[in-house]
Amino acid sequence: MKRLDHYWYSHNFLSFLLLPLAWLYCLLTLARRGLYRSGVLRVTKIAAPVVVVGNITAGGTGKTPLVIWLADFLQARGWKPGIISRGYGGKTRYYPQAVHPDSDPAQMGDEAVLLALRCACPVMIAPHRVAAARTLLPACDIIIADDGLQHYALARDIEIAVIDGARRFGNGHCLPAGPLREPLTRLRTVNMKVCNGGVAADGEFAMRLQPLAARNLADEARTRGIESFSGETVHAVAAIGNPVRFFNQLRALGLSVVEHAFPDHYRFVEQDFRFDDGRTVFMTEKDAVKCKPFARPHYWYLPVTAELDPAFGAALLELLEKIPHGPKTA
Repeated sequence: MKRLDHYWYSHNFLSFLLLPLAWLYCLLTLARRGLYRSGVLRVTKIAAPVVVVGNITAGGTGKTPLVIWLADFLQARGWKPGIISRGYGGKTRYYPQAVHPDSDPAQMGDEAVLLALRCACPVMIAPHRVAAARTLLPACDIIIADDGLQHYALARDIEIAVIDGARRFGNGHCLPAGPLREPLTRLRTVNMKVCNGGVAADGEFAMRLQPLAARNLADEARTRGIESFSGETVHAVAAIGNPVRFFNQLRALGLSVVEHAFPDHYRFVEQDFRFDDGRTVFMTEKDAVKCKPFARPHYWYLPVTAELDPAFGAALLELLEKIPHGPKTA
């Protein structure tokens, strides 16, 4: 990931050489989207509003915390949301599959299990998002599609794009020359843009990930304020789309960090944590769901919660009121 970041987030000779492939990739993505929009490829509309959360860059931008925030926000206003996800990294062979807080991340995917742990609503995984969404009806009256911006087979009522406020769009090129899954023009068509960290640009809603109390992985009833670790040197382990964000967050909270970055969705084994110095180990909440089987008393994880510009919630409700399915009131 560090090497990819170096090339994707700067202008360099390798990215220049890869530009012909990037142009071809852009052309194919535009053609694919055009086939769905023209009706050549089928788009299925379900009997409930669909809110899609996604991004146009490869790597983590903060979609999962926003999905959790949306589920809580909608429930507080009388909706009965359900979440659908690909279940990326999971090995189950049968879909759609309901995900529960005690589901095996190796089977269902780490993000899906995290969503089931944090959200008091149904979570369903399937590569085919339409099948997952239909399975949640009629028990749910609104669907949140996690990482669904490029999955056009499911009709959507609201599209929310999450932007990494620190890294933005890198060198502005499509894969493989840059980090873009779709051309930047795609952002003109989404309903809402959320900027995670950094400074929100015009037309973007600001989001911040605020740390909660640290939790002990071996005994989750045991918590500590993150400030109590200030000044301590810790091993920081992260297998997320942008590990640097997690490492920098710990440093900003006063910890001295020894970095251990792994590929996104990496399946940890106990040997990955044999640092042989007895220092505290910190990891993300997404990684923690995979490491519980071999947790030790000095393993901790840091949950976060999304804080959004209050105007975002008001704008979302306004969009929901315009959907033919009808507004929901608490």
